[in-house]
Amino acid sequence: MSRFARDMTVVYWEEPIEIGDRETAFLKVRQADDFPNVRVVTPHLPARLNDEQRENALRRLLDAHAASLVRPLVTWYYTPMMLPFSRHLDASAVIYDCMDELSKFRFAPERLLDLEQELIDRADLVFTGGASLYEAKKSRHSSVHCFPSSVDRAHFAKARKELPQPADQAELKHPRLGFYGVIDERFDIDLLREMADLRPEWSFVMVGPVVKIGEDELPRAANIHYVGGKTYEQLPAYLSGWDVALMPFAMNESTQFISPTKTPEYLSGGKPVVSTPVRDVVRSYGHLQGVHIAHDADGFVRCCEKALEQSHEVEGDWLAEADLLLSATSWDTTQARMAGLITEVLGERTARETSALLVAAE
Repeated sequence: MSRFARDMTVVYWEEPIEIGDRETAFLKVRQADDFPNVRVVTPHLPARLNDEQRENALRRLLDAHAASLVRPLVTWYYTPMMLPFSRHLDASAVIYDCMDELSKFRFAPERLLDLEQELIDRADLVFTGGASLYEAKKSRHSSVHCFPSSVDRAHFAKARKELPQPADQAELKHPRLGFYGVIDERFDIDLLREMADLRPEWSFVMVGPVVKIGEDELPRAANIHYVGGKTYEQLPAYLSGWDVALMPFAMNESTQFISPTKTPEYLSGGKPVVSTPVRDVVRSYGHLQGVHIAHDADGFVRCCEKALEQSHEVEGDWLAEADLLLSATSWDTTQARMAGLITEVLGERTARETSALLVAAE
C-alpha cells in the first residue's frame, strides 16, 4: 500500500476497538510511520452495542470520514466482514484481495461465506495471495488474478550479518531453530512438542502472538522459548540469530490454501527452511536445495539436521539457487501489475484522477 500511496491517498481502515459502555464512538486517525500518504483509521466503539448497532455506528463513522476524500474512490477489501457497513459507498472500483480462505479458520463468522459471495459479485477485480487460492476462486469471477506474496529482500537480508541479539534470545544456546508468525490453529503444536522431545539440545524459538488457542495448549519444555509478538522491524534481528528457520504448519482445513510469506523472507535472510508439505510451499519452493519438506517429527528432525549443515556453509550452492529465484520477486512489480489492472477498470481518464484508496482490513 505504501507504493500505491506514491500516487494517491491510502486510507487503511482497521478492525474496531472496544471502549467503555458509556463512551461515544469515535475514530482515531494517524499517519503511518514513514509513509505520509498512508492514513490509518481505527474505529472505537462502545462494548455494549449489538451487531446491528455496531454496523450502524461504523457506517456513520465511515461516511463522515469518506466525505473528506476526493473522488473517485477505490475500495480494497481484505475481508468480506467489512462489507456490511461499507457496501453503500459510491466506489469507482471494488477490489477483493483474498489472502486466506477465512471460512476455514477457527471461530469463522457464520455469515462469512454469504458476504464473500456478495463481495465477489460486487468486485471488479479479485486478487489471490497464492496459487491454491487462485484455483479455488478462478471460476467464481471473470477477472481473478494470482499475486503470491513478494518479499522486502533488503529488509530481511540484514539477517545475513551478525546483528545485535534481542535480550530474550541472546542467551539461548545453539543450534537455534526459529519460527515467527501467529501461533494459532494453523500451527502444529504436537509437531513442535515431539521435535523438542527428540532433540533436547536444540533451542526452539517461537516469535509471535498466540491467537485463538489457549496458552495451556502450547507445548512446554526447557528448550521451547515463546518470546511473544515482535514488530516487522525487529524480525531480522531474531532471524539473524537462528541456524534454521521453521514452518511447522498443521495440515488441516485452515492451511489448505495458505501461501506463507515466510518462505521468501527466511531465504532472503540466508536461512535454510524446513516446512510441512503446505501445497503452495511445495509447488513454489520445494525444488530448492535450501527448502526441506517433512511430514512428521522424525522427518522434520532429519531435515533440520541437513539444514544445519547448510547453515554452516559460508557460500553454499543452495543460497545462490535461492537468491536466483528471489531476484524475480519484487513488491514494485506486484504493485505495478495490480495498478495496471485497476487502470483498465477505471479507464484512462478516471485513473489519472484517482486520489483515494480505502483499504478495509482485519
